[in-house]
Amino acid sequence: MAKDDVIKDFTSLKGVGKAKAELLYKNGFNSLDKLKKANVVDLTKIEGVNETVAKNIIGQFKQPAKSKRTSTQKAADKKPATPKKKVEKKVTSKPEAKKEEKPKEEAVEVKEEEEEKYKVKKKPTLGKQQQEKLVIRKQIKKRTPEFLREEWFRYKRVPKNWRRPDGITSKMRINLKYRPSKVRIGFRGPKEVRGLHASGFEEIIIHNTNELEHIDPKTQAARIGGSVGTRKRIEIEKKADELEVRILNR
Repeated sequence: MAKDDVIKDFTSLKGVGKAKAELLYKNGFNSLDKLKKANVVDLTKIEGVNETVAKNIIGQFKQPAKSKRTSTQKAADKKPATPKKKVEKKVTSKPEAKKEEKPKEEAVEVKEEEEEKYKVKKKPTLGKQQQEKLVIRKQIKKRTPEFLREEWFRYKRVPKNWRRPDGITSKMRINLKYRPSKVRIGFRGPKEVRGLHASGFEEIIIHNTNELEHIDPKTQAARIGGSVGTRKRIEIEKKADELEVRILNR
């Protein structure tokens, strides 16, 4: 056989490339028959062929022979399988354990506790005019722009907090077009509700329980000072509940 034909036969095997096929041919394996007769030891003597590759090549020639089936086995395969009879198992019903029913009184108590958790926040007693003005103030607040300091975007050292623009060359001071809005009297809310909380209460800062007694719970609400500790806060909240005074930062 020619060399090219032998190398083609060798490369048809798995794990054998052109380079390995030429190595096998150089080392005396000039046909597939000689390669079939070779052992693992013979192939490992060749440089570039390890034990795993040798076993893989020899294993391809030694394929397991197919077991011959008898005519009776073939006939049995063609016959339709007979359906197996279903064996009905008698299930003995066990007496079900009685579920422990909770008394209805406990369920009612749980509902009452859940209802007690949420309480509607107290609202002030306001006149009709004040209620209308609160709605107007809310609408004005929505369309009021954010007042930013002049040229806050230009330098990192300039903060955003509002300062009145000044200076001879200030364009914002002389109200040129395409400049940010300035703080003006036209942005103010109605006088009747000016300084009130969003709920409509007048805020009064307190620091102890004695100051709660001077608050009118109908129109005024308490705000606990930031310097007050936790122990005193709890006392103030308890006293406020007794006097029916709303605390804004509860």
